[in-house]
This record gives sequence, structure tokens and C-alpha cells, in this order.
Amino acid sequence: MSDHNLPDPQNPQDWARYVEDFRKSAHNSVEWIAEYLGNIRDYPVLPTLKPGELIDSLPAHAPEQGESFESMLEDFRSKIVPAVTQWNHPGFMAYFGTSASTPGILAELLIAAMNTNGLHWMTSPAVVELEQVAMGWLREWLGLPPEFFGIIYDTASTSTMHALICARAFSQPDTRVEGYRGNLVVYTSEQAHSSVEKGAMAVGIGQKFVRKVPTDAQFRMKASALRTLIETDLRAGLQPCCIVATIGTTSSTSVDPVAECAKLAEEFGMWLHVDCAYAGPCALLPECAEHFVGLAGAHSVVTNPHKWLMTQADLSAFYTRKPEILRQALSLVPEYLRASENPRAIHLMDYGVPLGHRFRGLKLWFILRYFGREGIMEFLRRHCQLAQEFSSWVDADDRFERIAPVPFSTVCFRLRGSDELNKAVIEKVNASRRIFLSHTALNGQYVIRLTIGNIASSLEDVKLAWKLILDATEEVGKKTAAQKA
Repeated sequence: MSDHNLPDPQNPQDWARYVEDFRKSAHNSVEWIAEYLGNIRDYPVLPTLKPGELIDSLPAHAPEQGESFESMLEDFRSKIVPAVTQWNHPGFMAYFGTSASTPGILAELLIAAMNTNGLHWMTSPAVVELEQVAMGWLREWLGLPPEFFGIIYDTASTSTMHALICARAFSQPDTRVEGYRGNLVVYTSEQAHSSVEKGAMAVGIGQKFVRKVPTDAQFRMKASALRTLIETDLRAGLQPCCIVATIGTTSSTSVDPVAECAKLAEEFGMWLHVDCAYAGPCALLPECAEHFVGLAGAHSVVTNPHKWLMTQADLSAFYTRKPEILRQALSLVPEYLRASENPRAIHLMDYGVPLGHRFRGLKLWFILRYFGREGIMEFLRRHCQLAQEFSSWVDADDRFERIAPVPFSTVCFRLRGSDELNKAVIEKVNASRRIFLSHTALNGQYVIRLTIGNIASSLEDVKLAWKLILDATEEVGKKTAAQKA
């Protein structure tokens, strides 16, 4: 090959060298990945570099001549990896933990090699039909009826935006042609993810028309307050169009009364979307069934396998029992995209804002097959049990208070004292670079969150987190006492 590494497709030997170069470097990369996964605890969870430091360490301009895989992989190891926050680390207990499982890694490699794109059925039948199979399997596990159509988007923010597009079309069918005429209102918990508000902004409803419903002592949406807000808006001449309930809210993982929300949605002719981006997989567990009562009454549901189902980012599973509304709202087929009218030939471009569609279904299919239902249930139970164990330590220590129930794998707690003390504790823990915790605000107070979601997280990792928290508490306490003296 030439210095620029570009193979001549008319030269079989040149092409063979190009492929062989990949083969050798791919083997080296897989060896690095295996070592990385096998020794993940040797890596710090958090990097130490300052903003802009990685940029300054890299060339300001792209190379004129091609470079070798070896030099790129060396820079990856020496410069890129030290700048990575290790989301795939058992000590990553911030936000919602994730796992890049081995079947998903292999699937992503195959996806990248084929580089296929499911615009419509003919552009890649495998993308379309395997996605329907994998989403159908997951739908059954979630306990949703067969009429729920599934499609994969990138994130729950995108899925929720599509739910709001459906709600807008459901309430004002002429929006597609005439444009949004205003006066629609969305209702969600004050604990809901910011994607609900952002989605309303994106589809033209606006922040002003997002009602944040008050919650009870366990941070669950109050159905009575929801009804009051809906009736108030109706009297004001507004049109309530959508309720967004959550199973597993971002801050506290609280569970909204979905069944009551479904009744109100039916009574007032509204769309009900349920966000179980984090907690959705727990629908597999019989002991968690109480949290999912009424889910089948929703018009749309989202869960993110890339949060708690050992799936690499990104993969957000969106289901709706009214796919015709989604299609009517977004389908637009110019002549150059016209394709088969066979009823079994699904065209994914008709069911979303994006035209292109990655082969994400392959990694979901690999993961569901590799672990199976029983393996995934054991994985989820392990994390829930670890969260209960950690919660018991918090409850047994008078210096701390638990702020919210623990229905899944997240514990919200705080050191009794000022917000500044709690901030200092979490900063000390994160400075260890062995555990990464995040925070939120509940009842107007700074709250520490510990969430378990990585396939490698064990009891020893949770014990380490607790030890670091206790050590930080002692150190912060002594420092505070010294300052007062």
C-alpha cells in the first residue's frame, strides 16, 4: 500500500495487505480489551487531567500521510485511556451504572464491519427484522402485550421526544400539515427526568406548558394533584395532552402511580408515556411486579438496555401500542426512498425523526441470547440485594440518614449535617479514584447517590465504597472540628 494506507481496489495484493493489516491490529485490540476487562479494577474510575489537557497533548492538525495502527493504538493506550472516566468499572456507582458486556462488544465489532443502515426494509432486511425479533423478546419479558410495537432509538431523551410527538399528534391530528397551534399541556412529576421538559421544548410545546406535579413523602407523583392540575387547565381553555409517569425516577428511583395515571389519561383523552429507562429490566422479577402495575395501560414505554441490561451505549427501547400515530406523525417518503408495500416489510424510517438506523438490534439479540432470562434475572437480583445491604449499613449508622426508599439498586442518603459536609464527603470519596459517586437534591437538601449497575460490581466493591465514605466522614469531621476550635 502507499504511504496514505489507501488500498487500490483493483490490486488484489494491495487489498489483501489492507485486510491483513486490520487482522493483525484487530487481534492486538481484542487482546487489549480482554486484559482491560480482566484487570478493570487496576484502572482508576476517574481521570486526573485538567480541562483541555488532552487537547493540548494531541497534534493541532490532522496528518498529511497515513499513520500505522500501531502508533494509533499506542496513543490510545498512553493518552486516551488515562483521560477516560471508566463507566465500565465496578467502582462506577454514580448516575446509573452501565456494563459493556462481552456479547455486546462482539456484536458492536460485527456491526461496525458490516456498516449496514436500515432506512427501509430493502436497505437491510436484517436490521429491520432482527430488531423486531429482539424487541419482541424484550417486550415479552417486560410483560407488555403483543400489540406494542418496538423500535430502537439512541437514548431515552430521544424516545421521550418521540412520545411527545405522538401525544401532540394524538391530541391535534392536523399538526403534521398545519403546524402546532398551541395550548397543549404536558404533566409529569417534579422528580421526572429533564428529558421530558427538553422534549416539550423540542416539539414546540414549550417549558411554560409542562406542569410539574407535586410528589408525596416517597417522591411519587400525587394522582390527586395531577387531576387538579388537569381540571384547572381545562377550565382555562387549555388542552391536556400527555402524562409522563416514571418507574424509577432519576434522583430517587421512586415509582409513580402508573395505574392511576392510566385511568386519568383515559378519562381525559390523553397520551400516557411511562419512562422506565433505568428500572425497566426489573419487570422481569416477580418480586418487583408491584412497581409495574398498570404499565400495559400506557400508550408508550421506554426502557434503556444500555443502563441496566449489560448493553453498550447507545440503545433505547421504545414501545407504543399505537404505532399508527407515530407513523402518521413522521412518515415522509420522497420518490428516492419509495420501497415495498408488503405489509411485513417494515420501514423504520417511518417511525422516527432519524432517517438512518444503526444495527443496534444485533447487540440486543446477542446479549439476550448469551445471558438468557435466568442470567439477567440473577444479575438484577444481585444488584438489588447489594443495594439493600448497603442501605442496611446506612440505616445502622446514626451519623447518616437514608432519604428515599430503595425499590431497585440505588440508595439515596446523606450525612446528618450541612450540605457542605456532604459535598466534602463525596469529593473525598471521588478523589480516591477507586469509587465514583454522584449526588442529587431531595427535600431541598444535598443527597449522596450510590447506584449499582455494573456486571462486575461485587459485595467487596460495595464494602469499599462504604469504607471510603466512612473514612471521608471521619476526615471531614476532624477538619470541621479543628476549624471551629
